[in-house]
Amino acid sequence: MTVALALLLLGGLTAVMAPRLLARSSWPDREPVLALWVWQCVVAAVLLCCVLAMALSAAEAWQVVRGQVFAPAPQQVLDAYALSPDGHPWAAAVAVLLFVGGAWTAAMLTREVLGARTRRRRKRRDLRTRSPLMPGEEETSGERLVVLEGERAEAWWLPGSAPRLVITTAALRRLKGRQLDSVIAHEEGHVRARHDWLLHCSSALAGGFPQVPVFRAFRHQMHRLVEMAADDVASRQHGRLTTALALVGLNEDRDVFGPCASHRTLLPQRVNRLLSPADRLPVGSRLRMTALASLVPVIPLLVAFVPGLSALG
Repeated sequence: MTVALALLLLGGLTAVMAPRLLARSSWPDREPVLALWVWQCVVAAVLLCCVLAMALSAAEAWQVVRGQVFAPAPQQVLDAYALSPDGHPWAAAVAVLLFVGGAWTAAMLTREVLGARTRRRRKRRDLRTRSPLMPGEEETSGERLVVLEGERAEAWWLPGSAPRLVITTAALRRLKGRQLDSVIAHEEGHVRARHDWLLHCSSALAGGFPQVPVFRAFRHQMHRLVEMAADDVASRQHGRLTTALALVGLNEDRDVFGPCASHRTLLPQRVNRLLSPADRLPVGSRLRMTALASLVPVIPLLVAFVPGLSALG
């Protein structure tokens, strides 16, 4: 039970401290792709702490589970974990609580995925209504661009098995030169990096556990960082100024740049970031941070398995 409690303590400290440390750092806006990886590793470490603590608590509470978890292990490994013969009185409650949390997480993720699928189907039906096929025309999975008649400048990517880029005629009239290409590159960056899955996972965790700081911050940061990462993809291909002008052109009639703009909007920050770019981190620093972030999920594994490995050694 000591190891399970240590894992719960580690997961709790990570869930509370990691968002604060990352919020105080200025480098995520300079390296959004690296920041996405760091956040994924932090959240994976918290979830891994819970899963391992649940397994060890259940092994402490019930002999049947203990036989499954430690089936191939020799007796000295069992002695290293100091599992009591009758089970700790709190072990069953902790195991059940963590199991319910895991089941709730799976339910929230399922709800998020099914909801996203329903929304995609609704949008596809709306596309077929607003942009019907001509007589004799067949819909092909390779057709990726849909142009809609509209007075509002809009462009978005509809993910799915046959992803589509949807753009309105108002956006075609407003975007000049390579600005349209930068918008397309931005949306393709989302698709290639599967940002929709990151958004689904972060929304499911934050929706299921709104009081957990790391999950709440994870959802907020995913929405920021995926847009900045896609902006970088577009700016590398078509230039920062072109990408910034494309963002302004698509959103200038939405009151997001004026003095009355909502403080929640990300667009002014994205445009300023493109027009006044900060220097990227050195390659060596990026490699070190990537390696260190990759080791974060390893820490719960070390806490869980070191007693048994030490006994075998």
